[in-house]
Amino acid sequence: MSAGLTVRGLTAGYGGLRVLHGLDLDVPAGRLTAVVGPNGAGKSTLLRALSGLVTRTGEIRLDGAPLPEAPAAIVARGLGHVPEGRELFARMTVRENLELGAWRAARGERAAREARVVALFPRLGERRGQLAGSLSGGEQQMLAVGRALMGGPRLLMLDEPSLGLAPRLVDQLLAVVRRLPDEGVTVLLVEQNVGKALALAEDAYVIERGRVVLHGPARGLLDSEAIRAAYLGVAAGPRP
Repeated sequence: MSAGLTVRGLTAGYGGLRVLHGLDLDVPAGRLTAVVGPNGAGKSTLLRALSGLVTRTGEIRLDGAPLPEAPAAIVARGLGHVPEGRELFARMTVRENLELGAWRAARGERAAREARVVALFPRLGERRGQLAGSLSGGEQQMLAVGRALMGGPRLLMLDEPSLGLAPRLVDQLLAVVRRLPDEGVTVLLVEQNVGKALALAEDAYVIERGRVVLHGPARGLLDSEAIRAAYLGVAAGPRP
């Protein structure tokens, strides 16, 4: 069952450097919400704060209940995170990486989850015995998402999944991401490709310097002249 997320007054950073400044965010259950913005805006810090990986203050609720602070407890509540850079175990096989993602699940449940992941990413089934470090960049990103899904998340956060991938692989990966809400997983997507993110999502936030500057239906933001000029390289003015 997918889960909704409510964030109020989130402040987070590193040491004495504050990156997020009282950020508010709503991620409705069963939907795909995108977060976009310029480099250094705090998008990755947002996901790391929600995962308990950086010091934070503010109110965070998953399905109305306060989210714990410890990363392991957050995962146990159903919040998954695919970080930028994938962070796979390169010297372990595809299957071993997937099994690590389901370390909390019973053996029978692991098999069912692996079957579901392979159905979403057939290439992983073909590469089960291959070392993760020998996979292509696109296959590694598929494995990173698959490993997170093995944990049975109710809400999955994805940080820049298209980074460094060829356009064809980006389209394949994002097509699977778009299916996840129909599979019972809420998605919070941070994506460098603003056009693709807004075309994919139902709801969207634009953050700059650690603050929300725009939010609303993703399609409306995609059609916004300000967004098109700032992030899509299209001059503001009447559209043809």
